[in-house]
Amino acid sequence: MKNIAVFASGNGSNFEAIAKACQDGIIKANLVLLFSDKKNAYVLERAKKYNITSKVITLKSCKNKEEYENKILAVLKPLNIDYIFLAGYMKICDSTLLNAYPNRIINIHPALLPAFKGAHAILDAYNYGVKVFGITIHYVSPELDGGKIIAQDIISYQEGDSIEVVEEKIHALEHKLYVKTICKLLEEK
Repeated sequence: MKNIAVFASGNGSNFEAIAKACQDGIIKANLVLLFSDKKNAYVLERAKKYNITSKVITLKSCKNKEEYENKILAVLKPLNIDYIFLAGYMKICDSTLLNAYPNRIINIHPALLPAFKGAHAILDAYNYGVKVFGITIHYVSPELDGGKIIAQDIISYQEGDSIEVVEEKIHALEHKLYVKTICKLLEEK
């Protein structure tokens, strides 16, 4: 079985969906690490619930991004990590990580790429007035939300849905599609 790590910076609902799927044998992999760049991220509590080892390294504790990513690699290498799945990880991966894990760092984005890149994708799409919302799972590349698309899906949007309703629907879809896509990727390799 492959060893996987999840990187997250916040609440961690996608992390929990992945952890539960691993625990239930749906994802046939060992989730061996949760990495976070935030000391107070709620996702750390979720990791405790599933007895997943967690590690926190902040960018502020490092001289620069290269040192930060080298510290992350020092944690990952002994664990023989095969794939990294970003789940609300709010840092851009640079060449140090990308070169160490080519085509093995995957991200989930709450919009239909290539539209609405960046951290506020749902709100940006909502304010723009789109009639179709969705999510994208893609390989991470040096370009923000610019890697090759692996999977996309849309939510059922009803005229007049509030931003909160749209966010709720997107998150529910994320949990299902990310697990399904991870299973497919691990079966292919």
